[in-house]
Amino acid sequence: MKRAWVLVLSILLAGTTASAGLKVIGEGDDRRFDPSDFPPHIQEKYAMAETKCANLNCHAFGRTVDAVVTGEGPISKLPFDKEAAKAYGVKMMRKPDSEMNKKETKAVVELLYFLIDQAKKK
Repeated sequence: MKRAWVLVLSILLAGTTASAGLKVIGEGDDRRFDPSDFPPHIQEKYAMAETKCANLNCHAFGRTVDAVVTGEGPISKLPFDKEAAKAYGVKMMRKPDSEMNKKETKAVVELLYFLIDQAKKK
């Protein structure tokens, strides 16, 4: 009986993370990744992305979480892979109110590549 409870508890706790490589915190549009286990250079890119993407009212960061975790764009429903991540980065940089330059866009795309790779680890 004790083993059964341990198994049930393990399954329930496994549902609290997006995948083995990514932890999601928050709910709804306020969801974000927990960057505490990210390498330092990725943590810097993550902090910048949160500022540029979410805090400038471009979109909720939960949209990014959805795309990375599901592998599907939450609005377009198209595959969200590294090619799509790069295309989205360029698209966002070209928006007049994005306040993103090429260097920042490159950092966000590199972050997305890292997140996509981590989401594939199960």
